[in-house]
Amino acid sequence: MSKFLFLYTEPSSYTIGQTPHGIYDADSEYQSDSLTVCKYVASKLGHPVMQLEFNSGSMYACFEEAVSEYSQQINHYNTKNWMWEHYGNSVTGSGFSSTGSHQAETAVGGLSFNLSEQYGQFVNVGGNATMFTGSITLTQSKQVYDLTSDASLESAIGGAASAGGQDRLEVQRVFNEGPAAISKFYDPFAGTYDNIELLDSFGFGNVSPAVSYILRPISYDLARANAIETNDLVRKSAYSFELINNKLRLFPRPAENDEGNKIYFHYYKRNDRIDVTQDFTVNKVSDPSNIPYKFIVYNEINSMGRNWIRKYTLALAKELLGIIRSKYASLPLPNGEVSMDGEALKSEGREEKANLLEELNTFLEAVSKKEQAATEQEVANSQQEVLNKAPLKIYIG
Repeated sequence: MSKFLFLYTEPSSYTIGQTPHGIYDADSEYQSDSLTVCKYVASKLGHPVMQLEFNSGSMYACFEEAVSEYSQQINHYNTKNWMWEHYGNSVTGSGFSSTGSHQAETAVGGLSFNLSEQYGQFVNVGGNATMFTGSITLTQSKQVYDLTSDASLESAIGGAASAGGQDRLEVQRVFNEGPAAISKFYDPFAGTYDNIELLDSFGFGNVSPAVSYILRPISYDLARANAIETNDLVRKSAYSFELINNKLRLFPRPAENDEGNKIYFHYYKRNDRIDVTQDFTVNKVSDPSNIPYKFIVYNEINSMGRNWIRKYTLALAKELLGIIRSKYASLPLPNGEVSMDGEALKSEGREEKANLLEELNTFLEAVSKKEQAATEQEVANSQQEVLNKAPLKIYIG
């Protein structure tokens, strides 16, 4: 085999299969840029004045590695910014392209929304489980009631009937239906027959409060009703409960005059509230190792990214050429010997690689969600300071 096979000659066309992994071989723009980048790198290394001790295949390998490294850094950036959003999502969901093409990420709350939805279920401000109503008929001195046998499980709040069965019930609130607060300060027997006619003219019908209340603002009535309800809640004994294994214990113990009365309660069914689909073991994003980012498509990389790739390819080529030339410290010549620059090329290439990676990571950090939010806050604060110092206009007339 001729030693000249391992000397660089400028390629005239790109042949599929010359790169180690063939990741981007099917991309026409990658193929055309390969020739351009090879020519650029070779000229920066001294070709054609100086011989380069590797062939075009080695140059293609450097170019492919540079594109792959850029893709990896971008994927690291996306993972840091969006991992929380994708946590628990399907690894084959619509948020990821099957071709590896980058798509705009959508801030949907991700795990934050899933967690807040589950916690909100307990305070009735979120969640997707249906709340049901049920009731038990009180028996004098009976304090413990079995919800699976003693309770009447009625209907969903605003929905269909409840399916009882042996599902574990999670009682949220126990209450009895007392008289409306308005009945405690409206006297249906107050006033004379003439007053009742007057009340009817105001639209009260059979509810006949004293005339003195009619002429007051409605806000007075609302404030009074609220005060009465608060008084009953704080100063009077109401039913409280504890629930253990579907056994409801009421406090205080029902008295004789409570016999036959109903106690109502709101509850969730445990299997409805617990989302059994939240399984992170099968086809779900659980950590950076299975978030399905792929190699980015080369023809979607902008000029800024391609410029970084070109420089990184040059750094890789310097390192590779330095490794090759470091095999011998010098070469003999008829009138002496010539020292090889392998170690210097290796050092220079590795330093350029480190600097390029640091430059890229610094830029990506500056445009991260966290830094962008901090920048927007600074801009808003600065604008507010300017507005605070601007005098207000004076309008006359």
